[in-house]
Amino acid sequence: MIDAASGADAHPLPLMERAWQAHQAGGTEAAETLCLHLLEQAPTRVDALRLLHAIRKVTGPPSALEPLLRRLVTLAPNDVAACVELGCLLLDTGRFAEAERHARNAVRLAPDAVQTHSLLAMVLTEGQRPHWGEHHYRMAMRLSGTRDPILLANLAWNLKGQGRMSEARQLYQESVALAPNVPQTLLGWARLEEADRRFEAATDLLDGAEAAFPGDPRFQSARAVLLRRQGRYGEALAILDGIAGRRAGDLAAHELLEKGAVLDRLDRTDEAFEAFAAGKRKAREAGALHYRADEAQSLATRLKTFFSAGRLARLPRAGIREDGAQPVFVLGFPRSGTTLVEQMLSAHPRIAAGDELPIIGDIIAGLQRRFDSPLSYPDALAELWMADHASGLDELRDHYLRRVAQFGVTEKRGATRFTDKMPLNEMHLGLIALMFPAAPLIHVIRHPLDVVLSVFAHDLTHGFACAYELETIARHYVLIMELVQHYRREMSVRYLPVRYEALVDDPASSLRRMLAFVGEDYDARCLRFEENERRARTASYAQVTEPLYDRSRFRYRRYIRHLEPVIPILQPVIEHLGYTVAAAS
Repeated sequence: MIDAASGADAHPLPLMERAWQAHQAGGTEAAETLCLHLLEQAPTRVDALRLLHAIRKVTGPPSALEPLLRRLVTLAPNDVAACVELGCLLLDTGRFAEAERHARNAVRLAPDAVQTHSLLAMVLTEGQRPHWGEHHYRMAMRLSGTRDPILLANLAWNLKGQGRMSEARQLYQESVALAPNVPQTLLGWARLEEADRRFEAATDLLDGAEAAFPGDPRFQSARAVLLRRQGRYGEALAILDGIAGRRAGDLAAHELLEKGAVLDRLDRTDEAFEAFAAGKRKAREAGALHYRADEAQSLATRLKTFFSAGRLARLPRAGIREDGAQPVFVLGFPRSGTTLVEQMLSAHPRIAAGDELPIIGDIIAGLQRRFDSPLSYPDALAELWMADHASGLDELRDHYLRRVAQFGVTEKRGATRFTDKMPLNEMHLGLIALMFPAAPLIHVIRHPLDVVLSVFAHDLTHGFACAYELETIARHYVLIMELVQHYRREMSVRYLPVRYEALVDDPASSLRRMLAFVGEDYDARCLRFEENERRARTASYAQVTEPLYDRSRFRYRRYIRHLEPVIPILQPVIEHLGYTVAAAS
C-alpha cells in the first residue's frame, strides 16, 4: 500500500509523478488515492484532475465523471477534450441547453476539428434546432474530407427532423453502402421509413437488421412502434413484453412510454397509465430532469411586470413589411392540437409550413447582447426608448424574416404566409406582438386534462422540463395560460382561440374561421390534411397522417381517477375556458 502522504512525497510534484507511475504500472487504486490526496492539497491541479478523470472513466460509475469534467472545464476552459466530453455527457442525459454551451465553446477553441462540429450538430439536432445542426454536420464533412458513413447517417437523421425525407433517404442509402452493418444507421433509416408511412420498407430494413444483430432490443423496440402504427397492437405488446422478460422487466423510458401507448389503444387504461408513470420516472432518474419551477415563475413574473398597459403605451411597434411571406403564429401548449392546425393550414396553396421555428427563442437569448443592455430579457426591451435602439423592433423583425429565408421555409411556390408553431411561443406573445403587430395569432385550446395527460404520455423537453411529472405539467400549463390572459388584458393582439374539440366536431367551420382570420380564401383541400406531403417532425407526426378522428377528444375521462391529483391545480383554468370535469365512473 502506498502511503500517499508520507514524508517528502507529500510535496505536490513527487505525488503527481508517483500517481502517473502507479497508473502506468496498472496500480489504478494507488494512482486514484494519490490524485485525491494531491487534490486535497492543491485543488486547482489540472494534471491531477485529468489523471483522476482518466482513471474513473475506466472504473466508473459514469455519474462520477460529471463533477470532474465540470471542474476541468472551469480550471482549464481551453481544454477541448473536456468540453467535448462534458457536452456529450449532457447530451446523453437530455440537458440540451447546457450541452450546447460546452459544444459551442469546443467549436470556438477548435473550429477546424471534425469532432467539435459533429458534437454541436448533434446537440442542435436533438435540441429541436435541426436547421443549425445541418450547417455543422456539413462543416464536419467538409473538414473530414471524406464521405464518412457515420456523418452521413447523422446528417440524414437531421434532415428527417426537418421533414426532408427524400434527401435523408439518399444519405442513408449512401451510408449503408459504405458501412453496411452499423446498427444505429439501420435503426435511423427504419425510423425514417416508418415516419414516412413506408411501412413495408421499414419492415424490410428491420428484418435485415435483426438478422444481422439478433436479439438487439433497439430493433425490437422500433418494430413495436411500426406495428402500433399499423394497428397491430397485440403483436406490438408481445414484442415489448419479450424485451422486458429478457431484461427482468427493465424496459427503458422510451419503451415504457411506447408500451403505454399500445395499452391505451387496447383500452387497458390502468396499465397504460402505470407504464407512462414508470417511463417518466425512469427518464427523470436517467437524465436528472426536474421542472425548473423557480426559473419559470421568475420569468413569468418579469414578463407580467414589463408587459403592462402603461409601459406598452410608450413602447414602439415594428413596421409592417409587405415584401415577402408573413408569419402566422400557431400557439398552444404541447399536445393541444397545434400540429393538426398547421397541417391543415399548410395544405393551403398560399401557406407554407414553418413547423417549430426556434427563432423567437434565439432572439430572446441574444437580446441583451444585441441591445448592449445591462438588463436581461424582457427588461432589455427598455433600450427601445434610447435613440440608438429606437428601430430595434424593426431589426428584430428583419432578423426573424432573414432566418426564415435561411431555413427555406418560404420556398413553397405561391406562398404568401408561413406558420410558426414553436411550442410555448405564447409565453412570449408580448414580444411577438411588438415585432409583428399585424400577425395572426391562432391559439389552439384543448381541455386542460387532455393536454396534461397527453404530455405525460410523451417524451417532451419543452417548458422548463415540466413534462416529467403530472403535477409539474399542470402547474406549467396554468402559468402559461395566466400569461396569455395577462397579455390579452394589457395589450392589443390579433388573437383567435380555436378549440380542438370544435375542430374535431366540425372541421369545415373551424377551418373557415381560421382562413378568414388569416386573410385567405377557403380551400377544401385543407380538410384533406392527411394528404399533405409535408412531414410533421413533432410527437404528433403519426396522428396527422390519418384522417381526422375523435378518439383523443375528452380522452381524459378514461383516466380521471389517475388525474385527480391535478384537478385542483387546473380547476381555475378549466372553469375560465368553459370546460367541465366529468365525474369518475
